[in-house]
Amino acid sequence: MRNIGRKSDPDEWRGRRVTVMGLGSFGGGVGVVRYLASLGAEVTVTDLRSGEELSKSLEELQGCGGVRYVLGEHREEDFRGAEVVVVNPAVGRENRYLEIARDAGGKLTSEMRIFLERNPARVIGVTGSNGKSTTTAMTYALMQAAGERCRLGGNIGKSLLPELAEIRETDWVVLELSSFQLEDLAELQWGPEVAIVTNFTPNHLDRHGTLDEYRAAKQNLLSSQSADQVAVLNGDDADVVRWETHGKRLLFGERDQGTEGVFLRGAGAREVVCRLNGEERVGLLGDWLQVPGRHNLLNALGATAAALSQGVSLEAIERGLRGYRALPHRLEFVGEWSGRKFFNDSLATTPESTERAIEAFAEPIVLLAGGYDKGSDLTAMASKIVTGGVSGVALMGVTGPRLEELIRRFDPSGKVLTRVCGDFQEAFEWAVKMSGVGDVVLLSPGCASYGWFKNFAERGERFRRLVEGME
Repeated sequence: MRNIGRKSDPDEWRGRRVTVMGLGSFGGGVGVVRYLASLGAEVTVTDLRSGEELSKSLEELQGCGGVRYVLGEHREEDFRGAEVVVVNPAVGRENRYLEIARDAGGKLTSEMRIFLERNPARVIGVTGSNGKSTTTAMTYALMQAAGERCRLGGNIGKSLLPELAEIRETDWVVLELSSFQLEDLAELQWGPEVAIVTNFTPNHLDRHGTLDEYRAAKQNLLSSQSADQVAVLNGDDADVVRWETHGKRLLFGERDQGTEGVFLRGAGAREVVCRLNGEERVGLLGDWLQVPGRHNLLNALGATAAALSQGVSLEAIERGLRGYRALPHRLEFVGEWSGRKFFNDSLATTPESTERAIEAFAEPIVLLAGGYDKGSDLTAMASKIVTGGVSGVALMGVTGPRLEELIRRFDPSGKVLTRVCGDFQEAFEWAVKMSGVGDVVLLSPGCASYGWFKNFAERGERFRRLVEGME
């Protein structure tokens, strides 16, 4: 089904009692509060975190009238009396406060759902277990390089609701969409003009319960596409390549499938073949791309396939990729000290992301890894640590001891040095001490940040400050 965006009624929210559950730290909550308050809604923001913990978000809402804050707790009356509850994607639908709202006749929605119900523009939606932020940002860069009016949003950290009045039907909106967001969007029967699926590996099983439920949430991006829309799928991923869609299928990957899509040409090649609408073209994407890592080259293949499907030229794609720089916390170079290079890959919250980060470097690596336990299997990550040129690992958080045990299983002689650390400062200092001239000190945890940090961004910023503070 095509985009369902409709012209927004300026009075549809006026006087309505709306509870925003979970203000968050990445802009979605702030954006929806500003949007609803500007349209005259009576907004109550409720969050289990304190005002101090939410200080950055609260600063952005200064001067926003008609908003009441209930912080540090949730109260039943704020849900029982709400006509609409806007739910943070991280909140599970079985939450008892949401049950209270449903029982009282309240409607549950989300920031992304409100946006898509009113968005007039064409959408490129990106999901996957790894690489979706980078692929989203690359796609946005390519569309901009082609001269398109384009906006970037979704899970990448910015709400587009405050910009809704400025968005035209001829614009493009590039959205990173998480499994949590897509789970909420299922009943909309909405399909983007272009869907990109980067890959699929087990993740968020603590939330979804089973791998099948997690997969079903991701597949919502494709399930309502129509025949005139496009699905860009990772052809190297045996799971993703079987996902059903009514849209036109374009594949991308290291192995040329002989179908329409974008593929690397030859083992280790930086040259790609672009095959679309019966035409075949060749581009040197590996030379155009300025960020390290084979995984980033694969991300660029997906972005390129999406852009080509909408008529973007290879010349514009070259401009876009040459100008693209790594996003914060995504294999981001943050500094050099005494011959050691420091890279912040704090967004690597899955084992597969860390495996790809290790593969990105030829230099010896001292790794900071571990964190919150999402139920992911860390076995392959431990194997990659042992075989991938890692000389030492500072182990963090709940998963630290388990990861150390797995590393020892693959490395009984202790070639890879390990230390289970009590806090981030200790982990950083040990990693620096164990590194030498020419080494890479890499923060790529492979796990979520909860427990030690509020989120991956806080973890990455702490790493950056420690690097910048070195003499």
